[in-house]
Amino acid sequence: MEVERLKELFYVEHGKVYWKKNTGYKNLIGCSAGSLDNRGYRRIGLDCSYILEHVVVYAIENGFFPENKIDHKDRDRSNNAPPNLREVTNQCNARNSKNYSNNKTGIKGVSLGQQKYKYCSKIKINQKQYRLYRGDSFEEAVLHRYAAEQCLDWNGCDSSSPSHKKACEILECGGFNG
Repeated sequence: MEVERLKELFYVEHGKVYWKKNTGYKNLIGCSAGSLDNRGYRRIGLDCSYILEHVVVYAIENGFFPENKIDHKDRDRSNNAPPNLREVTNQCNARNSKNYSNNKTGIKGVSLGQQKYKYCSKIKINQKQYRLYRGDSFEEAVLHRYAAEQCLDWNGCDSSSPSHKKACEILECGGFNG
């Protein structure tokens, strides 16, 4: 699929994709393109296949298809506004994902301990898990996790991470980048 074809068929307004031209028997001009899938992404049926709405927005706005993944900076799959979309590696995209539903601390990589330790923090790098902290302090667990993210230069991937926000609260820095 070519970007020119997308520009011929669709237009983008406030991160939403609308039909500019009919492709079948129904008059779709001006209608929202696509529908919500079971993962919460809008996908658009075109030429006997599907393309995700955020990829269409990115391609139309930038004039080319991304080579990597498109990440929603704010983690909101419905917010396809161009400033919220960025091209990232698969690894960076995974880092900017939401917490699992069973996460009880609200911080990725920080969990309640199973035995004698109250809190544990860990980080996964290249499919290998590293234990960072085990102890009674939630704040220490968060700061260890955040320090590991900073050492690995993850701040560009996940500056909205819960550990970043909580570390700022703990350190009373009011927010920082780096």
